Amino acid sequence: MKMMTFPRRKISFETFLCGIPARDYIYQDTAYEQQIRDAADMIRNAEYVLIGAGAGMSTAAGARYGGKFFEENFGEFQKKYGKGPYMQDMYSAGFYPFPDEESYWGYWSKQALLGGIDLDVTPLHRLLLQALSDKKSFVLSTNADAQFVKAGLPEEKIFCTQGDYFHIQCRRGCHNKTYDATELFRQMDQARRDCRIPSSMVPKCPVCGGPMDMNLRKDNFFVQDDAWYEAEERFSAYLSEAMDKKLVLLELGVGFNTPTIIRFPFEKLVREHDNIRLIRLNLEQAVVPESFGDRAVGINADMAESIKDIAEEVKR
Repeated sequence: MKMMTFPRRKISFETFLCGIPARDYIYQDTAYEQQIRDAADMIRNAEYVLIGAGAGMSTAAGARYGGKFFEENFGEFQKKYGKGPYMQDMYSAGFYPFPDEESYWGYWSKQALLGGIDLDVTPLHRLLLQALSDKKSFVLSTNADAQFVKAGLPEEKIFCTQGDYFHIQCRRGCHNKTYDATELFRQMDQARRDCRIPSSMVPKCPVCGGPMDMNLRKDNFFVQDDAWYEAEERFSAYLSEAMDKKLVLLELGVGFNTPTIIRFPFEKLVREHDNIRLIRLNLEQAVVPESFGDRAVGINADMAESIKDIAEEVKR
């Protein structure tokens, strides 16, 4: 009798997303050393490793956004606009109500350079990728700094859902195309005076003639161009293939700022599939659902050290 076969179920990014948190979060009381061993065992036994990277990954790797770093690099902006709630770090400053386009791009060109284009905090990323070199890996990231690409991971294995520091778009999203602004930002950085760029350098939409903006998901006008949809399709194909295999979800520095993209969906996958394991690394928010039992490891510690310790344990 011929066995019936069924087509593999395809998981789209839309069906992957989840907005429902668990109701049984706990901080595990397992000793750190045992957690490292458990995490390493999960990785050794896995065929597939899906990395979910949040802002905490870049921070652990060495990226700086506020404090002394911001004062040293954005002191002119603090002097001009004051040290109020906006001018404290790069995230908050991005929402400052700049008075004109010249001032807007005077700030954003510098943030794009320091936050992504010229940023290189890849040693920790490379260490992680080396530890996973024999696995079928993919990165789902909410970061805009392209550190995994700089660390050597092919772009075909990365889906950055929230945009990046390298591209600009029509502010009103009048057409679904983004534009590489790397060289333009360098020129702006050189031409900036008193926190402003020359009016002649202000970018205009080539279609509607209106203002341009960073291609970052911060409002309803975020442009998902062809490259975005191609990356989404590759993510969908990867997850659909890995769903029924030995899959480990390695969550790195994902908090509760945008949990519906990585944190909650990862929990949903583990909840619905006995073959999937979760490793959650976070300095302060490594709570995991108690119901996952030994199928989840939540390491509430310095993530750079945790990654190094896991990488060393995997090699043994």
